[in-house]
Amino acid sequence: MLNTKTAKKIAYVVNTVMLLMVFGLMAFFKLLDADFLVYFSIPTALVYVISYFLVYTDHLEIYLWFCYCWLVLYMAVTTVFLGESYGFHLYCFSMIPVVYVVEYMSFRIGRKGVKALYISIIIALIYFVFMSYVMVNGPIYDRGKKYAPFFWIFNSLTVFGYLVIYTNYLIRNIIKSEKKLSEMAHRDRLTKLYNRHYMLEKLSELPEGGKPDILAMVDIDDFKKINDTYGHNAGDEVLKVISSKMTASCEGCVIARWGGEEFLILCQDDEQLSHEMLDKMRAGIGSEPVVFEDSSIKVTITVGMSRRNSGDTIDEWIHQIDKKLYKGKKSGKNRVVV
Repeated sequence: MLNTKTAKKIAYVVNTVMLLMVFGLMAFFKLLDADFLVYFSIPTALVYVISYFLVYTDHLEIYLWFCYCWLVLYMAVTTVFLGESYGFHLYCFSMIPVVYVVEYMSFRIGRKGVKALYISIIIALIYFVFMSYVMVNGPIYDRGKKYAPFFWIFNSLTVFGYLVIYTNYLIRNIIKSEKKLSEMAHRDRLTKLYNRHYMLEKLSELPEGGKPDILAMVDIDDFKKINDTYGHNAGDEVLKVISSKMTASCEGCVIARWGGEEFLILCQDDEQLSHEMLDKMRAGIGSEPVVFEDSSIKVTITVGMSRRNSGDTIDEWIHQIDKKLYKGKKSGKNRVVV
């Protein structure tokens, strides 16, 4: 999970990469006899040195604005002095997705976020201003094409690297968040089983005319008495333990908390194997009490199970197994009724 500590680690890495790039470009500017850009690299390097302190002191918002504004200035100055053939203007195209990632990261760590849309518009306007200047007046340093192919390739690869890394990071995290939200929407918070909504979706997706599936309804016997005797916290512990045991016993099944102390289990299509599996699960739950604090709570379950009859709706199918569960309750509990 992204937090402030992780964000600071990312900032340190990015800052170090940028500082090393400044020193490398400074050497190339010297090679080009671009004296102003050599001198301009000194305050640029100082910006990233100061940035370490800003990150260390937890001034991440100031750090972001400080570096971002200077990077825009650096990009404009290098393009105006050397022209577009060196590729420094390409950084505009990487800075826009970067600022959206920054806004997303700020949201994730609960910090005040930048307004990515407005900043993107400003970057685009600045781009058109300095590119228009170069196209009309030409670069201040006319060095011909000396070293231009190398610079263009280097800057292009850097820009593509930023685009790929930041866009991949953003999309991966969005997908991860979507999966987490979907999981939360389909899971019961207490038992971690699927919830009623998910089970209804799953049942509605069963193909018509295929092999008739087996559905079972499980009810914890005398659950109200457990709550009244041991307290609701004990009742919650019973629900969690029973859910865990059902999950371990019913491998390959879809298990959902249907409501209260009732559960639905969508089993495999073999009725005999499903019955044996459910009866083994019932016996295992009844043989081992649930321990909560200083209490040992004996828990049993009753199960009603049925194959779906041809033409039955989902409600009719569920009603059918509910009647079998009721029959099991009336005939002594702690049993599986087919």
